[in-house]
Amino acid sequence: MGQKILFIDRDGTLIEEPKSDLQVDSLEKLRFENGAIPALLKLKNFGFQFVMISNQDGLGSPTFSRENFESAHQKMLDILKSCGIEFKDIFICPHFEHQNCECRKPKTAMLKDYIQHKLYDREQSFVIGDRESDMALAQNLGVRGLKYGTFTWQELCDEILSTFRNASVSRITKETKIQVKLALNGGKIKLDTGVGFFNHMLEQIAVHSGIGLEISCKGDLEIDEHHSVEDVALAFGSAIKKALGDKIGIGRYGFVLPMDEALASCSIDFCNRPHLVYKAKFKKQKLGELSTEMIEHFFYSLSYSMGASLHLKVKGQNEHHKAEGLFKAFGRALKMAIKIEDEKLASSKGVI
Repeated sequence: MGQKILFIDRDGTLIEEPKSDLQVDSLEKLRFENGAIPALLKLKNFGFQFVMISNQDGLGSPTFSRENFESAHQKMLDILKSCGIEFKDIFICPHFEHQNCECRKPKTAMLKDYIQHKLYDREQSFVIGDRESDMALAQNLGVRGLKYGTFTWQELCDEILSTFRNASVSRITKETKIQVKLALNGGKIKLDTGVGFFNHMLEQIAVHSGIGLEISCKGDLEIDEHHSVEDVALAFGSAIKKALGDKIGIGRYGFVLPMDEALASCSIDFCNRPHLVYKAKFKKQKLGELSTEMIEHFFYSLSYSMGASLHLKVKGQNEHHKAEGLFKAFGRALKMAIKIEDEKLASSKGVI
């Protein structure tokens, strides 16, 4: 699985670019852009890694001494390291644009290993730069580009943290063909599983957890709904696990919910030790086209695919209310558990 990586431009983005000659070739010219270091520190705490990629026109030529460049460049890296910021890789193209080399941004030759070996997660990685060439690089890498200057560093940080927890999962078997798009920080809700009551229950999860959720399922409903419900749960759980990533900053736990005469509760722990405790009895065999026995199987498959300990129970008279209460309670528990509360991992072990 690829990492969350920020591909960051240098001059004009990380450090100021001198208007006189566009070259940072002395210590006197070295100045950091306002807010860059605090923003990078915060993003580091949320598990992002940094890769620098920069065009340095004519580096090594008589008009742009490599020795002078290296002196200022190394000083910049030393300052960043003293603050706790290091780069996974640094890529510098020394050519002029007219030389038409393969390594100059927005071309991707310098990043071929990242592309070939899928070292970055396209849905959770970004390019940050101040020029259109940086935005074109983002397009070539298949990630989102954020333009410094349009955004301040603080705004860049806020934007990344508000959008990075997304995931897409495809699951194709002989029985089902499923696509799931998930946005933990909110987004569009569109559900089509072929089972009306199941769509309604999934909508309760999305609405009450505040997530964006798009699910499309084409299943063998001519047999029954079993494979569709089970495989949706597996794909949905995998998307949650993928979007949470290293789980840094999440609340991790969490809901008791009344639904008229019914009372449902859900406790959840993203502990990576899958388990389900389920206490619910239904008098009806079906609610709409959904077999009530599949509700337990849905949550069982979901708990194992998302790597969570899940405790669910409900009591009541109305079967619809009981089922809806379970899904709503899960949605509310999910909302509490995935909420980013700080920049630390909610574990005394240091790992979840």
